[in-house]
Amino acid sequence: MRRRDSSGHRRRRAGGRELNTEPDTEPAPARSPDPAADPTAGPGTVDPDVVANQWRIEFPRLVAAAHAILRDPSLAEQVAQDAFVAAMEQWPVDGLPDRPGAWLMTVTRRIAITQLRRIVDLGSKYERIAHDQAPDEEVSMEDRADGHIDDDILRLMFVCCHPALGRDARVALTLRLLGGLTTQEIARAQLIPSATAGQRISRAKRTISDSGIAFENPTTAEQLQRLPTVLEVIYLIFNEGYTATSGPDWTRPDLAGEAMRLGRMLVHVLPNAAETHGLLALMELNASRFRARRGADGPVLLADQDRMRWDRLLIRRGLQALTTAIRLGGGPYTHQAGIAACHAQALTYEQTDWRRIAQLYDSYLQRHPSPVAELSRGIARWKAYGTAAAREILAPLLADTRMTDYPYLAATMAEIETADGNPLLAADYLRRAIRSTHNEPEKALLARRLAGLDALIRPADDPADDEGAAP
Repeated sequence: MRRRDSSGHRRRRAGGRELNTEPDTEPAPARSPDPAADPTAGPGTVDPDVVANQWRIEFPRLVAAAHAILRDPSLAEQVAQDAFVAAMEQWPVDGLPDRPGAWLMTVTRRIAITQLRRIVDLGSKYERIAHDQAPDEEVSMEDRADGHIDDDILRLMFVCCHPALGRDARVALTLRLLGGLTTQEIARAQLIPSATAGQRISRAKRTISDSGIAFENPTTAEQLQRLPTVLEVIYLIFNEGYTATSGPDWTRPDLAGEAMRLGRMLVHVLPNAAETHGLLALMELNASRFRARRGADGPVLLADQDRMRWDRLLIRRGLQALTTAIRLGGGPYTHQAGIAACHAQALTYEQTDWRRIAQLYDSYLQRHPSPVAELSRGIARWKAYGTAAAREILAPLLADTRMTDYPYLAATMAEIETADGNPLLAADYLRRAIRSTHNEPEKALLARRLAGLDALIRPADDPADDEGAAP
């Protein structure tokens, strides 16, 4: 009998296997009957935020563990979702487990093995389980030297980046399954509407279902072929951690840390690939600023950061990785890491070599055109040569539909208009930026800047200041 999802859609797969191929949705953890419940208070009192946090942290690992048994990314996603459904049903009754992550992993594996019994005959079932659950010691040294991947999540990233899927679909699907990103977050990463991101993920799942793709661990040659997509996925996960698309947190260090962990694993798997080192350098150099990017009042921008709080160990490691990447031939991530190094090596904001950064962006964009990089180039040229040089670059971006709702373009234009003595135009751009961002600390920062501009625009003795005040 075919199962149905919560919307009533059937999930089917050739050979009787169940697969969610319906439009992409955000499967949210259920809410406890008592939203104010203490998560340690016992049965019936599970804080919904605890479940939501477990979803965010554990979901990629559960998908990877289920895939190790089932060899099907989409079915693995459904199994991980089923494990959270079990948690939502059981935790309010039995109370929060001492180790929620371990509880979820146990349930995920149990559901996956149950699914496997339905999919294959008894003999092949035990053969598959024995193979997937074999200890690492059974892997030959030859296999380990030939691109063997010990990490479940990184291994599944290479599996999901199958060439049968289009590049954009590969990226979107992998970000969803293993990055744990929502459709909205994926849409921002790819500069597309949320509906388009959802359609890409759904089409990727249907392609998997209809084509009968064999999701086996790729060879070293296949890993190198798929490496650019894997690098892009890891970088986009890091970016979401560096500045969150939405929510109460400006940054998500858990995501950025996971991206760096995967980057370090990738360096060990493919040590002779220049861009594995280039991406790691870029992430570590940018991550070195995490502690200084947050203050008592919220986000702290680069110009205002206390550089004594920058992580010097991460800077040293990033510069070492950059040196290795350059020696191996470099690439786009190496190029961006070179720009990050210019910032990391400046002792003060005023000592930043903006002309060098502008030159690096000029060179980068000749080979790798991107509206977001073009914005960064415009900022660098503004700092190096003045606002007129920046306007020449930024004007076309204002007409680029991909950047219509990109808050950092509007925020940058607000700064330029302020510098040129146009507070009314600056205020308009700030309002646009506030409308475009869904990150609460970022919205508050922009609102404070807007309030400062309003104070300049309206004289202190303006009667409007007292409008609505009590007599």
